[in-house]
Amino acid sequence: MTRDPAFTLDDIKIEFQPGDSLLTAALANHRYIPHLCAHPDFSAHGSCRVCLVEVDGRNRPACTTAAQSGMTIRSNIEPLNAMRRQLLQLLFVEGNHFCPGCEQSGQCQLQATAYELGMADLHYPPLNPRRKLDASHPDLLLDRDRCIGCELCVKASSQVDQKHIFSLGGRGTGTQLVVNSEHNQLGETDMAADDRAAHVCPVGVILFKTGNYARVAGQRLYDQQPISAIGNHRAEDFDLPSTP
Repeated sequence: MTRDPAFTLDDIKIEFQPGDSLLTAALANHRYIPHLCAHPDFSAHGSCRVCLVEVDGRNRPACTTAAQSGMTIRSNIEPLNAMRRQLLQLLFVEGNHFCPGCEQSGQCQLQATAYELGMADLHYPPLNPRRKLDASHPDLLLDRDRCIGCELCVKASSQVDQKHIFSLGGRGTGTQLVVNSEHNQLGETDMAADDRAAHVCPVGVILFKTGNYARVAGQRLYDQQPISAIGNHRAEDFDLPSTP
């Protein structure tokens, strides 16, 4: 009987299937590698860099690196975790992420990953962007100040919903979420509350206008177990507000 190919991740044998990335294979074997922009339903592009792992002595993004038999991978080591904390700190200060009052607190992947990696402070001065809040849609609110540039809503809208509502515009810290309409407003589009794009955001950019505090603090998804135990994408179907 032919055995599945395998690599080692932090001295643990990880079997994989042809075509798997390092991240896909690790998660399939219940081994957590921190990540934000990767999603099992969409092609990976390695933009957040949080999933960087050491592959035979060199750092590579786990979401876009193909698994190969015999690889030696290290992930849960302090040099990488320190770099991940720094990346998270930059994401926090480049947007407005005030966790205690945020509707997504306890269900936010950015917050949960910061807890997982022991991020204790922001370290850098906040940039406090003031991008325009979009409340033009009858059911949804768009808070661009929280966007981390993962492009998951862009992919969901184009690949699943077939509506091509979102894109990213600008460069560097000026990058922001763009609505592909005449006045850059969500209310001008045919986006619906049950579109996949309305449910895939890992932070709190796309929000329902009702029901956001229905589950109290302490009873939300990542209040109960860490993201390393639950995974990144349970929040998509966890206690979502009912579709109007």
